[in-house]
Amino acid sequence: MFDYPKCLLENIPSSLYYIQNFISKEEEAHIIKNVYSVPKPKWTCLSNRRLQDYGGIPHEKGMIPEKIPDWLQKYINKVNDLNIFDGKVPNHVLINEYLPGQGIMPHTDGPLFYPKITTITCGSNTVLKFLENNEKRGTVAQVLLERCSLVVVEDDLYEKYLHSIEEKEFDSIEECANLKSIDNNIPLKRDTRISLTIRHVPKVLKIKLFK
Repeated sequence: MFDYPKCLLENIPSSLYYIQNFISKEEEAHIIKNVYSVPKPKWTCLSNRRLQDYGGIPHEKGMIPEKIPDWLQKYINKVNDLNIFDGKVPNHVLINEYLPGQGIMPHTDGPLFYPKITTITCGSNTVLKFLENNEKRGTVAQVLLERCSLVVVEDDLYEKYLHSIEEKEFDSIEECANLKSIDNNIPLKRDTRISLTIRHVPKVLKIKLFK
């Protein structure tokens, strides 16, 4: 069992926890295999990446819950065992595929979710950046997300700052807050990355859809 409060990164705005090797290489392969085994309609294609939703589509009027497949529920349970969501059970997973050179614009996850996010990284490293939520958008923190790792974001980093992934094929990591856990600081090449963002949606409708 991981003691995630002991994995708090220091010298950055509160609060971010980083766990190396949260899943094994075998679990990583299991995730990737299942992500790519779904029918094409399960994918939503955006201009800069593809994604899959599990558990339902979050909506301000309430999420209509959908059954989460057993292979994915295994990793929800693994996150839930850490009690990150203060007794609330994670009920939504967003899976993103990032090809080398793809990223995501600065944004906040907003009020539809309980104000904590957890993300498992598979297939490739990337750098997650946190920015001031103003016109200057100055960088306040950078974290290297390694394969098989889990990152937990809460408090001010969740509510007050933007987070993003730059559209790059190589990442410079010398400014990353968790650099001490890395063997070297040379630019790292990206491969295809699959991320599992596991969250709790508080507002859920009683109706259920099973697919």
